[in-house]
Amino acid sequence: MQALDGTDTRLLSALAEDPRRTVVALAQKLGLSRNTVQARMAQLEKKHAFLSFQRRINPAALGYPLMAFISVHVQQQKLGRLAEEIAAIPEVLEGYGLTGSADLLLRVVARDAEDLFRINGKILACDGVERADTALAMGELIPFRVQPLLDRGSEGG
Repeated sequence: MQALDGTDTRLLSALAEDPRRTVVALAQKLGLSRNTVQARMAQLEKKHAFLSFQRRINPAALGYPLMAFISVHVQQQKLGRLAEEIAAIPEVLEGYGLTGSADLLLRVVARDAEDLFRINGKILACDGVERADTALAMGELIPFRVQPLLDRGSEGG
């Protein structure tokens, strides 16, 4: 990704503060023309600066109040196909390939402990999974954020 300039950083900060702001409202807040803001937004989108809106939907509101992280140990040669199989499990919100003792880290949600047991079983049944270690999320201590990075970028480093 190409580096962002000060205007991009200010624009992203204003969006982080209030993601529902219109282009006109952003232009007024930042002292820029509407066309400049629109062009910058288009460029930021092309640079993949924006994540999916889905990140802002709380799974608890959908009936999935329990969150867990599952560290999965896999047979390396089956990793590609395994990722596709695990992605087909709706309760798996995201997954990351790791270095270290585990190969995958999955963030999953469940309706309750029994549902988590079922989901864990589905993961363990996937071809190539050797074992899985599950840790319940007790509470979010540091929510997803980028504002400190934006602040750092606007300070020049």
